[in-house]
Amino acid sequence: MSNSLLKHMPSYYRTSKVIANLTNMEEKELHDFKNKLEEVLNQFYVDAATYTLERWERELGIPINHSKPIEHRRSAIKSKIRGSGTITVKLIKNVAESFTNGEVEVVENPENYSFTIRFVSIRGIPSNIDDLKKAIKEIKPAHLVDEYYYRYLIWDEFDNENKTWDQWDALNLTWEQLECYKEV
Repeated sequence: MSNSLLKHMPSYYRTSKVIANLTNMEEKELHDFKNKLEEVLNQFYVDAATYTLERWERELGIPINHSKPIEHRRSAIKSKIRGSGTITVKLIKNVAESFTNGEVEVVENPENYSFTIRFVSIRGIPSNIDDLKKAIKEIKPAHLVDEYYYRYLIWDEFDNENKTWDQWDALNLTWEQLECYKEV
């Protein structure tokens, strides 16, 4: 393990057991220090942060809820960061995609003073939809109504799976699971 330190020293140190022990311990300490440093640096990036999520939430005015999964907490933080500035379709799309980890489509309906968020790449209702709705409510103008359209398994997609009724039955899916079914 200490080869990397020893090769930078004069050759007469390479045979010393004392120096070998010292460099071995120093290398281990440097390795531990490097790992700790990387861990601290990760806390500056929302996607890698763990123990500093509470600080991010506090600074952004997000209610702290330790019972939520880390990914949901990170999504709320990213949404809050992305959701500042003038409201645009692109901004709404960015905020929604940060929560769903999938593609969404935002359709403006100016005559009805509303906009629609359609979930394109995921089926069913996202697990953190309430957090998404709260984030959208915070950034949208008060006079606009936000609507959500969810995507489910349609008959053509069902047929394209090429499964018999017995094969579907063997999957033991609930109705909700069937509506969101996507073979991996």
